[in-house]
Amino acid sequence: MAKIEKTNAARLLDKAGIPYELIPYEVDENDLAATHIASQLGEDISCVFKTLVLQGDRTGFFVCVIPGDREVDLKAAAKVSGNKKCDLIPMKELLPRTGYIRGGCSPVGMKKPFPTWFHVSAREHGYIYVSAGVRGLQFKIAPQALVDYVGAQYAEIIQ
Repeated sequence: MAKIEKTNAARLLDKAGIPYELIPYEVDENDLAATHIASQLGEDISCVFKTLVLQGDRTGFFVCVIPGDREVDLKAAAKVSGNKKCDLIPMKELLPRTGYIRGGCSPVGMKKPFPTWFHVSAREHGYIYVSAGVRGLQFKIAPQALVDYVGAQYAEIIQ
């Protein structure tokens, strides 16, 4: 098997001494959905999380990490982040804001740290999958280690 190239996000976790596995998967440019990733990994979708970047009307940018088959509840996300309202940032802003592209956005190693919330269901899993910072590569990681590393909180943020 080919050696997996470490991403910047992986190097940051290494430096912090946080254990994880890098899990490659087959990318389908026409299907970047987390459900595709879960089926590629042979995992239940409930433990494959997607990283969304939002902008609030008061606090600016923040991140929600939610189960891959669910939608973020914008009202709940606004409330926990101290906003009256919020919305997903436009796709064209993702790379300049975070350093990541759609389908490869990791909660680890964004250009600058943003306030981050994980859906409470992450706590129910021994490990979760999140993007390792590129399409085709996921971190398999203990949710609490990841939450602690990025300074996140848990919240009810899905519909």
